[in-house]
Amino acid sequence: MNRRLVILEVVAKPLYMVILVVSLVVLLRGHNEPGGGFIGGLLAVTASVLWAVAHGPDAATQRLPLRSPVRLAALGVLVGALSGLPAWLMGKAYLTHLWAGVPLGFTTLPVSTVLVFDLGVYLCVWGALGGYAIALLDSDEAEEGAQ
Repeated sequence: MNRRLVILEVVAKPLYMVILVVSLVVLLRGHNEPGGGFIGGLLAVTASVLWAVAHGPDAATQRLPLRSPVRLAALGVLVGALSGLPAWLMGKAYLTHLWAGVPLGFTTLPVSTVLVFDLGVYLCVWGALGGYAIALLDSDEAEEGAQ
């Protein structure tokens, strides 16, 4: 028996966006305060799970970046691995953190390879755990349909 939860479907869209924005805020503040790629990625997973419960696992998979949890997780691993190359190319140890400033006119935004690494972790967690959670919901839905 597949019942629609209309209220959840209506609330899911703005809540999905709010959760993703919060996950990005947590990702960006993680180097100086609690948060970072892993916690931000977990928040992104909750957005995907919310969408899967409201609209179905296939719809949640289609909302993922790259529309595939495996590709998203692989991209995250690649981004994380590439974050160590700048230091290595400069003759330093692989994954040594480097800092630079991006001038914005009114201020300078400090950026580092740590943020690139955290972004890789964020994408990997969202892809791997999000894909796993969506697959569990999909198998639960298939099991209910078989009964």
